[in-house]
Amino acid sequence: MKEAFFYSVEENGNIICRLCPRECRFKKEDDIGACLAYKRSQDRLFSRNYGIVSASNIDPIEKKPLYHFYPGSLIMSLGTWGCNLKCDFCQNSSISQSFVPSEPVLIESVVEQALKIERNIGVAFTYNEPFIWYEFVYDMAKRLKENDMKVVLVSNGTVNKEPLERLLPYVDAFNIDLKGFSEEFYKKICKGYLETVKENIKLINDSGKHLEITNLLITDENDDEKEFLEMVEFVAGINDSIPLHISRYFPNYKMKRPATGLEKMEKFVKIAMQYLKYVYAGNVPWESNTLCPVCDSIVIRRNHFSIKRLDENGKCPQCQTTIFSNV
Repeated sequence: MKEAFFYSVEENGNIICRLCPRECRFKKEDDIGACLAYKRSQDRLFSRNYGIVSASNIDPIEKKPLYHFYPGSLIMSLGTWGCNLKCDFCQNSSISQSFVPSEPVLIESVVEQALKIERNIGVAFTYNEPFIWYEFVYDMAKRLKENDMKVVLVSNGTVNKEPLERLLPYVDAFNIDLKGFSEEFYKKICKGYLETVKENIKLINDSGKHLEITNLLITDENDDEKEFLEMVEFVAGINDSIPLHISRYFPNYKMKRPATGLEKMEKFVKIAMQYLKYVYAGNVPWESNTLCPVCDSIVIRRNHFSIKRLDENGKCPQCQTTIFSNV
């Protein structure tokens, strides 16, 4: 275990975790936080999952999903266990909502492995919530940057401002899961905090880091057209070039509602495209191509994670509009 970076001790002896807005209180020895990742020991707070890898793969960058960040490249993808949300529809509940013991890995060995993989641009922290793996992610990210490798976080965006700002210099790209656009949905279905996620999306965009957003469209839960339009307008108001991935829901974990209809997926994509330059549908049986927002030419043709690039060094082949700053 490694001592946590963000906590405080009250006069009565209670320890408060300051990593995320849940701010769990640890009143006695061996208390464990809601995310499962932090534990009180000897009047200090420790990370339980430092160096613990529960999932590891070499993935196409498009699988994160990141469609505008070094398209066609590969990235080593790592996850641990635990999460600070409790989403009823979680697709990785076996690791996000459970303790998965294993032997810790050494940062140097992971970096060495990442450097040896052909076409690998770096490491993505994904599968469960990377911010509750904070101490390991921070230490690993610093070493990766020293070796000129990219760092990606696939996150629910539920983290306090100070930890996010401390990590930002070592991260190149984010995909933030904006799960809905009402506090009621976040509290009832995710046990989360919408306003925190919104503020962090603004902060990440303003920092100049690459940002894409995913929204899982769930039947009869977060598929109200008015709320969806408010979400799209919120994203467009920050930056209308932020790619939005609208992902089709399928029953999972505690959520048994029927899969999102394909007609609804098409309809919501069209709504989003009125406000955003780049909108993609995920988990659907059709291509999700990148189109030039100026002349409508196909810049990248995608069939799931198989892609064909038609761009010229990140520019539209027809009108030379810049589509990708990272090529």
